[in-house]
Amino acid sequence: MRIEIDMGASAGKTAMLDLEELLATRLLVQGNSGSGKSHLLRRLLEQSAPWVQQCVIDPEGDFVTLADRFGHQVVDAQRTEAELTRIAARARQHRVSIVLNLEGLDVEQQMRAAAAFLGGMFDADRDHWYPVLVVVDEAQLFAPAAAGEVSDEARKVSLGAMTNLMCRGRKRGLAGVIATQRLAKLAKNVAAEASNFLMGRTFLDIDMARAADLLGMERRQAEMFRDLARGHFVALGPAMARRPLPMVIGAVETSARSTSPKLTPLPDTQDDAHTLLFTAGPDEATLPVRRAPPPAPVPTADLLARLSRPKLSPEPAPEPVFAAIDEADREAGIIQVLREILEDQDAAFRSDAVLYQDFLVRCRIRRVPGEPLLLPAFRRRMAVARAGVDGATAGGDTWAEALRLSETLPDDLQGVFLLAARSAVAGEPAPSNAAIARAYGTHSARRAQRLLGYFEERGLLVVRTDFHGKRILAFPDLNCESAPGDPAAPDDIAAQDAAE
Repeated sequence: MRIEIDMGASAGKTAMLDLEELLATRLLVQGNSGSGKSHLLRRLLEQSAPWVQQCVIDPEGDFVTLADRFGHQVVDAQRTEAELTRIAARARQHRVSIVLNLEGLDVEQQMRAAAAFLGGMFDADRDHWYPVLVVVDEAQLFAPAAAGEVSDEARKVSLGAMTNLMCRGRKRGLAGVIATQRLAKLAKNVAAEASNFLMGRTFLDIDMARAADLLGMERRQAEMFRDLARGHFVALGPAMARRPLPMVIGAVETSARSTSPKLTPLPDTQDDAHTLLFTAGPDEATLPVRRAPPPAPVPTADLLARLSRPKLSPEPAPEPVFAAIDEADREAGIIQVLREILEDQDAAFRSDAVLYQDFLVRCRIRRVPGEPLLLPAFRRRMAVARAGVDGATAGGDTWAEALRLSETLPDDLQGVFLLAARSAVAGEPAPSNAAIARAYGTHSARRAQRLLGYFEERGLLVVRTDFHGKRILAFPDLNCESAPGDPAAPDDIAAQDAAE
């Protein structure tokens, strides 16, 4: 059955809207405050009231006047979410038109109440999937494009309900009609599901551009949305017109409780304004000022008794459940385990994850007290241990500065840097490419040269060669340099292995 409703006038003709097509394709209305957006929704609701069940999500309580003329039931949203869900299911079962009045609730409460009501309509039994026109005014409140001041949970629940309405509601008989002041504030996945559009007056460039894109107009034509008068809209969609069609919305039978402000002259009471402000009127209720009662006086004998009462000795500290951990023993155990790992000739070529598991097993075998080192701390301790610094060198300020510089490097490069820094701090020959490669866990001498080049690019060291072709590593921040060393010399540890 084809039902067309009168929405107003267009080019001297009556602007008709195919109601059955609208139920299948949904509608998006956009217009700034004062553009006549609510008037358009009221016209649509009044004209379609005899033909289809309606549900209005009303954040300002403007549509409750439909109840007197068209028999809508007004549901006050100041109820529990479970109760709102049950009311929505009953409304679908008995095909009763509803106005969900959200007035008096804050934004987060409105989002939760609307989500609960829409969820009840969406989850109704299949036997009750009758067609329903679901009108959501100020839809940007319930499907915001970005997070706002409300909690993430409330936003997620509300946005999910609006998405179900616009994306999956058609098969359940729910036809979404959403109205928003700004398209930029409305979630795109909700707006994109509408196939019919009524675009009213708007001024911001981003909203005009989105409106022009939805209507298939060129960007230069978007300026026309600034010139639209109140109640004038541009329509497009299978339920109204196949091409953008200017439309003037017709009159309505009911009116909103709130109206646009009108200028009225100020009252002639300026002379006695002081008396009006600071003198209570005859109809004002006099509220008593509630003050806390003064505390009852304490008798002198009680005060003296309290002062003369002996002080209680403090209770002894409870005995610890577990024995106290000797930090010196724990540190000595960790050092011993790290030394054992480094004595393994293949340890340099294993990943940190494998070495860390070996470290944990060895700590359990040696019964090292306390919690084991975490992986980041283990990597740091291994980097320092690979440098092989003796006690005298480790206690100096120069080595402490080298440790601080190494913290600015990635974990896998700290051990290489500390190996090179140790040669400068101790005045030893610069490490060969083979030794540097081993510290990095590779056999590539070219990789070792690239690592030194990386340190030099960071300004941590300077590489120079003496007249005999030997390499010297100078560290500007440490104010020291290494002795000349042969870059092509074999790795000392590898040479020892070959000798053995």
